[in-house]
Amino acid sequence: MITAARILAVLFVGWPVVASADHELENRDTARGQVLYQEHCASCHGAELEGQANWRTPGAGGILPAPPHDASGHTWHHDNRLLFDYTKLGGEALMRERGISGFGSGMPGFADVLGDEEIWDILAWIRSTWPDDIREIQSGRNPEHRR
Repeated sequence: MITAARILAVLFVGWPVVASADHELENRDTARGQVLYQEHCASCHGAELEGQANWRTPGAGGILPAPPHDASGHTWHHDNRLLFDYTKLGGEALMRERGISGFGSGMPGFADVLGDEEIWDILAWIRSTWPDDIREIQSGRNPEHRR
């Protein structure tokens, strides 16, 4: 049985760090990221990053609706590498890769649709919309800032 504690342990503690990702959001093309977000992400996560209604309550099949990416959501609770991998591979594929089976996610992978640079631009644009204090907290979640 998958527990929230197990998922959190993998997401925050047991994550093998391949390379630092904090620098990946620096000097990005946020204008391109905004356009790409509207083309590929807004249909689920909202044109204003607001997410779907009742995003904290699982729907049919136990799948959570798409969360907001603004400061009211939980996107900023995760480090950059997780956000990148989740976007590129999709939720279920990423969790399988990390040894968690049976994790239900409606997030598809975008590896066949978006290149790595485009994903980083989208993430940089999302991050650019957060208040300074939230950006600072999120930056501290990246491995190179953990002590």
